[in-house]
Amino acid sequence: MMNAADVNLYLVGFMGTGKSTIGRLVARRLGFQLVDSDHEIEFKAGRTIAEIFAQQGEPAFRTLEREFVRGGHPASRTVVACGGGLVVQPGMLDELQRRGVVVCLHASLPTVLERTRRSRVRPLLEVEDPEERIRRLYAEREAVYKRSGTLILTDARPLNDIVGHVMRAWRRDAADFVRAHDRTS
Repeated sequence: MMNAADVNLYLVGFMGTGKSTIGRLVARRLGFQLVDSDHEIEFKAGRTIAEIFAQQGEPAFRTLEREFVRGGHPASRTVVACGGGLVVQPGMLDELQRRGVVVCLHASLPTVLERTRRSRVRPLLEVEDPEERIRRLYAEREAVYKRSGTLILTDARPLNDIVGHVMRAWRRDAADFVRAHDRTS
C-alpha cells in the first residue's frame, strides 16, 4: 500500500513558468529529491539538449524524454521538473498521471517572453524570431497544459505563495492518487 506522503510530484508547463525554481523549493520543503528531466537527459546522453537537437533533431530528444519518464527517475519521494514539451507528446500526460501528481505552472505570454528573453540554453528558441516561436509554441501547447492537473499561475506572485499553493495541490491530489491506486491494485 502506497503512502500519500511518498507520491511523486511532476511539475509541467511552458518554458519560463518556474518549474526548476519552484521544484527545488518544494522538494526542499517535502524532503524529496529534485530531478530535472532536461538535466538528467543531458547527463545520460553526455551532451547538451542543444547538441542533441543539432545532431539528432527534436524527435530524438522527445524519445529520450519518454525513456526518462518510463524509467529514468525514482518512483517515489521525488519532485520532477519536466521539460516544457514533455507533457505535450501523445500519451505522456497519462504516463505522468499514472506515476504521481501532476501540477502545471502557468504564466502569461508577456511573462514567458520576459523570462526567456535572454536565455541561451533553449534550443527551440535558436531561430530568427524567438518571440514568434514562443507565441506559436505557447498557442499549440496551452490546451494540453490546462488539462494537465492543478493549474497554478506564477505571474508576479511571491515564490513562497507559489510554493504553498503547489504543496496544497500536491497534498490533496496525492491522497486522491493513493485512493485510486489502492482501488486498482
